[in-house]
Order: sequence, then C-alpha cells, then structure tokens
Amino acid sequence: MGNCQAVDAAALVIQHPCGKIERMYWPVTASEVMRMNPGHYVSLIIPLPVSTEENQDQKTVRYTRIKLLRQSDTLALGHAYRLITSQEVMKVVRAKKYAKVKAQQLNSVEKLQEAPKNQISGFESGIKSNMEKNSQVIL
Repeated sequence: MGNCQAVDAAALVIQHPCGKIERMYWPVTASEVMRMNPGHYVSLIIPLPVSTEENQDQKTVRYTRIKLLRQSDTLALGHAYRLITSQEVMKVVRAKKYAKVKAQQLNSVEKLQEAPKNQISGFESGIKSNMEKNSQVIL
C-alpha cells in the first residue's frame, strides 16, 4: 500500500514540449514514440550532479544534458525522456556547425599571423649568415 517509490522506478517518463508528462510502464523504442509524436525527436535527460557548496545555497539551479536517441534505441524504465521539436534540433545543429567553422577560421588566422614572423626571422638569420661569410672572406 505504501510502496509508491517502486512504481515510479518501474516507469519511464516522457516530457512533452507543452508540459504534458506521460508515464509508460513498459520499455518502448524511440521510433514508436516518434511515430506517436510526429515532428519530434526523443532525448534522454541526463542530470548533472550539484556540488555540496551549491546545495547549501537555497537558489540552486540544476543543469542537465540532453542526448538525442536514435530510432533504434529503447527507452528504459526508470529514466526520464524529453520530446524535442525538429526545429530546436536544427537550431542546435546550426549553432554547433557555426561554432566549428568559427574555430577553424580563428586557427587559420593565427597560423597566418605566425607564418610571416617565422619567415622574417628566417630571412634575418640568412642575412646574418651571409654577412658573416662576407666578413670572413674579406679578412
């Protein structure tokens, strides 16, 4: 009668974007959930641990990571999942791609800035060695 915790652990929770929470008491594949909710992807909610210093403060914010699931993945009992719209997924993919391109551009600019310095120092050392050879010949 008072064993409610066992029932919660034996269920999987699916959070909809509208706030609706759906509980299922059997394993189901991600493709089945996606078929029931067209235009959405299924993601696993991974809670990040909160440090003890943050727990002492009353205004603790708990951060989570989200991992998109493949259609062949099975949703396991005892976990929480979230439905994410395809527009949100595409927005994140574009942002990651933009960040990657921006990082590559910064690396290429840094390499271009370093290359003239190396060429100048190589040129100066070549001039010095030529001057030393000339001074040896004159003596």
